[in-house]
Amino acid sequence: MTERLLSVENLTVSFATRDGDNQAVRGIHFHVDKGETLGIVGESGSGKSVTARSIMSLISPPGQITAGSIRFRGQDCLAWTEKEWRKLRGNRISMIFQDPMTSLNPLKRIGQQLTEVLRRHRGLDRQQANQEAERLLQEVGISDAKTRLRQYPHEFSGGMRQRVMIAMALSCQPDLLIADEPTTALDATIQAQILDLFKSLKQRSDTAIVLITHDLGVVAQVCTRVIVMYGGLIMEEGRVEDIFYRPQHPYTQGLLRSLPQRGSGSRERLVPIEGTPPNLLHPPAGCPFAERCPHVFASCTQMPPMTETEPGHYSMCWLSHEAAIAGDHDHKLAAEGVEHHE
Repeated sequence: MTERLLSVENLTVSFATRDGDNQAVRGIHFHVDKGETLGIVGESGSGKSVTARSIMSLISPPGQITAGSIRFRGQDCLAWTEKEWRKLRGNRISMIFQDPMTSLNPLKRIGQQLTEVLRRHRGLDRQQANQEAERLLQEVGISDAKTRLRQYPHEFSGGMRQRVMIAMALSCQPDLLIADEPTTALDATIQAQILDLFKSLKQRSDTAIVLITHDLGVVAQVCTRVIVMYGGLIMEEGRVEDIFYRPQHPYTQGLLRSLPQRGSGSRERLVPIEGTPPNLLHPPAGCPFAERCPHVFASCTQMPPMTETEPGHYSMCWLSHEAAIAGDHDHKLAAEGVEHHE
């Protein structure tokens, strides 16, 4: 039987601004099972990173979790004290942040920052921690690791700093690893190496991974399930093969059409998604994708429910409902200038 590691229910997060509350995440539900890799994809501003930081209890003013629950191994994370969180962060739950320069202390050597984690959470002595830190840097593709441990963050390139952060996150073999755009600053060779590391970690220690990215190619390589976010909501959820081969939501279909297809040639014309994401200071009452959707009709002014279109595959779109047929018919009549009467 699969063990439920993380459960997120009705998570709602907002940020206070001069103009009102920015509703970054609007009541989302999802789960992560032990040993699986869940991909969270979507455009910038869709709520991906805010969701990740909420799981880690790293939302600070003016941000606030206003509703919902987050449970890790059945325990209510939102009830934990900061002291309890310090024991868990970097140990049972680790996160790789999008910008490594905000996570590494510029005044401390890389070796000191790595060994602090190893000594605190794994109880290693100084010599053991130094040896393990050196091994971790080698594992993430940093050569001459012994010398590098004595250097400061500013002496590393952006890609190398990201690899240091990955080494720190992997150091305690966590139960749950949250990776926010972990390969953005890396070249293709190192990216492949890091993705192989994630696969190895999952096989070796049954670590569950939440991978947040805009790169669907990365998702296809390592994920088992995928969540597609837009406008602070989950638009679609399913196994990786469901999302790539049988996408149900028009937004997911648009994301896939905007990617170059393998073997299609350099003259292939990509299809962008026209328009811009919704203003989350005043989010629409209905489907947040309606203004950009090629299939929009009357029902889209109301929020569609999440519907299971096939086992384990969910879509939040009226096109998944029989009610959409009548709405689509009305939409076509209106487009032709024909008045419709009941």
